[in-house]
Amino acid sequence: MTWIVFDYGNVLSLPQSESDAEAMARAVGAEPETFARGYWEHRLEFDRASLSPVDYWAAVLGRPVTPSEVARLVAMDVASWAYPDEGTIAVLGEILDAGDGVALLSNAPVCIADGLDELPWIAAIGHRFYSGRMGLVKPDREIFDAVARELAADPSEIVFIDDRAENVEGAERAGMTGVLFTTAAALRKSLRELPR
Repeated sequence: MTWIVFDYGNVLSLPQSESDAEAMARAVGAEPETFARGYWEHRLEFDRASLSPVDYWAAVLGRPVTPSEVARLVAMDVASWAYPDEGTIAVLGEILDAGDGVALLSNAPVCIADGLDELPWIAAIGHRFYSGRMGLVKPDREIFDAVARELAADPSEIVFIDDRAENVEGAERAGMTGVLFTTAAALRKSLRELPR
């Protein structure tokens, strides 16, 4: 059986907008450029579950945070990633209709994963893997090995789609077929050209 494994952010979802990022910064009285720098600088450790939400947002802001600030930032963060890429969602639907196995593998902290799991276009994906729940992150080999084990699949049976070249390369090192995402149309073409 072939498994098609999708990344989430910038593949199934649209990229986080600058306006959403700035709104998060304004909500806690932060300067947007400084906020954006901290948001990404500490994100991989948050994705890995090495930082709690309190520790992450404190690191982003460079100061202690209140529980209400954390709750607000988490809700706004989830919302900022909740815009579907309609073209990719259509490709996902075609794959599901064809009967191939579909899974999701995303670098996302637990609190974001919990929010993403509520999205209607994610519900059809029966197997969802989030780095925060696994304590592993892409592009490390271990996360791809763990996904293959959970799917009871040989890595050669898995096609992994991601918008980041280093993650695609990580999947390929684990024996999977990697597809670098650029657009939904290019993805559809790439999937059609794969040997079946």
